[in-house]
Amino acid sequence: MSPAHAPGDHFSSVSAAYSAFRPRYPRALFEFLTAVAPRHRIAWDCGAGTGQATVNLAEYFDRVIGTDISAEQIARAPRHEKITWLVCPAESTPLALGSVDLVTIAQALHWFDHARFNAEVRRVGAPRAVIAAWAYGAPRMDGEVGAVLRRAMFDTLGPYWPPERRHVYDEYRSIPFPFERIASPVLSLEEDWSAAQVAGYIRTWSATIKYRAAHVEDPVVAIERELGAVWGDADQPRRIAWPLIVIAGHIG
Repeated sequence: MSPAHAPGDHFSSVSAAYSAFRPRYPRALFEFLTAVAPRHRIAWDCGAGTGQATVNLAEYFDRVIGTDISAEQIARAPRHEKITWLVCPAESTPLALGSVDLVTIAQALHWFDHARFNAEVRRVGAPRAVIAAWAYGAPRMDGEVGAVLRRAMFDTLGPYWPPERRHVYDEYRSIPFPFERIASPVLSLEEDWSAAQVAGYIRTWSATIKYRAAHVEDPVVAIERELGAVWGDADQPRRIAWPLIVIAGHIG
């Protein structure tokens, strides 16, 4: 079992918030994955975090294995009769040779050692198995609220994003993906959130965590004040949306 704060673990310290304040993925994504997978026996969701995608996969596959390097994240994942949770790196797992029909990576591929991970995917993939990875881009909101959110992400916290985030900014074009490509749908995430929910989401950013470690203060306190000044009724939900980047391919 990996240590609780293994190298590359950006989110153990905010596991509870991560579970509460991260957006949920659209059903159309999982319908696409089900359609392209050759069989529906076993799906492996790696970098699963608290299981935002893993639980959805359990609707469509006989068995789902969710893995993450963070013991805290896995501890907060929901228990499910179809899901086996494991604490291990994505690059080295106890999964059996040729056992997996679908490999998924939700908002995590940019953190991996890609050469080692791709080798592990080839090891565990069954014939014509599918790999699919996705990430959501910068959130968008309308008007002055959107301007506050952009300043928070790119100005206040801009210098604190880990270098791996560049893969999200370029929509995963720079990530090695040596698999036979499958055309992916154009999708987005949308939520109606209160000001408190937006602030909670910002606290789960890897840049926010890094800022707090450097300054021993919470940068979101000032961002919350800015949001409050332009939001109106703080409990009135506003629409927030993210473009969803999806890449998929046949493993072999």
